Amino acid sequence: MTNSQTPSVRPDFLTDAEWLREDGVQRVFKAIADQGGEARVVGGAVRNHLLGEPVAEVDFATDLLPDEVMAAAKAAGLRAVPTGYEHGTVTLVHAHKGYEVTTLRRDVETFGRRARVSYTRDWTEDAARRDITMNALYCDASGRLSDPMGGYEDLMAGRVRFIGDAGERIREDYLRTLRFFRFFAHYAKTEIDPAGLEACIAERRGLRKLSAERIFHELMRLLTAPRAVEAARLMSENAIFTGADLGRARPEMLARLAQIEQALDAAPDPVLRLWALLGGGSAPEARAESLAGRLRVSSQVRGRLQMMAAERQISPALAQTERRAVLYALGPQVYREQVLLNWAGGSADAGDMNWKILFDLAEQWSLPDFPVKGADVVAAGVPAGPQVGKVLKSLELWWIAAGFPEDRAEIDAQLHRLAEAQ
Repeated sequence: MTNSQTPSVRPDFLTDAEWLREDGVQRVFKAIADQGGEARVVGGAVRNHLLGEPVAEVDFATDLLPDEVMAAAKAAGLRAVPTGYEHGTVTLVHAHKGYEVTTLRRDVETFGRRARVSYTRDWTEDAARRDITMNALYCDASGRLSDPMGGYEDLMAGRVRFIGDAGERIREDYLRTLRFFRFFAHYAKTEIDPAGLEACIAERRGLRKLSAERIFHELMRLLTAPRAVEAARLMSENAIFTGADLGRARPEMLARLAQIEQALDAAPDPVLRLWALLGGGSAPEARAESLAGRLRVSSQVRGRLQMMAAERQISPALAQTERRAVLYALGPQVYREQVLLNWAGGSADAGDMNWKILFDLAEQWSLPDFPVKGADVVAAGVPAGPQVGKVLKSLELWWIAAGFPEDRAEIDAQLHRLAEAQ
């Protein structure tokens, strides 16, 4: 099913839902039913299926209590992991795949990052405490659709709105501010919901209470969404990034990068987009370290941000030998990132062929291997020791500046000249 084929009138059943018939999914349904309870798939799986998008995860809601879910799993031969037991969530595992099963809940007291909950058997009450209407869609084992919050109509209209009072929903979990913008970036076909935006602005300081990992995870998903640029611009204009203690944003830089990626038919890279949006400034190296620390990113992501911060002047003005020297020094990935950042930071059009040629060099030229080893230097008369490394380095610099010559006689002649000079 594609978006163009999606019916405007809400269907009674999900059709062609192969994921619903998977053995693991049906075993969870049966385990709950055998224990005398009811289970329904809720949220992303139902939403994505209705949009014709891939279904990666299947989450369940049930009227059984957590300990009853654990008992149901044991009786059915499923492994149960109490991943969020205090909030009513148990993960059932079949064939190495996990399915979150959460007891129907109502919030009793909220703290912006977590809530004290009580359980209910009322499906509508459970739906009313969820965040966004299109996330409150349920289906049972047969695919029968349940829509207590009018999420289907909003989903088809591309309308992202909170359930009930937007401010209350956000105060229950401040991450919902970022989720609101992420869902807008991914699903919206309309202008942003005014009530939702107003609530996000009013509650933006609550973002500082969230863990860095949760913020980073949401940003990575937001930045690759179809309307990421528009969402980022709205967030910047309304001080959402500063509310999250992420500093000044550069939505115009992100917009140019996105235009260039589209012109190159290149997949958006969330880390590169993160730097385009939140990096730069008068001290980019310090900014990279600050951003990495604020978001508590992995060492790999930290390293990438640090490389992006080392602003190298790369442009079509470089001669071919200079371009290849830069590519050899940086490697293909970092070279492409630096070209994109320099391109986006300038005034050239996204379709500029000179920049495209510069970018394409990473694909069209295979990096050569430096053809001289330490043993070759020793054979040329340099005593084993620190001088060997110095000669190797000098020879490599000459080789790069000379345009990576392949003639072995020419290389050996330069090696002997360097060796004799020691």
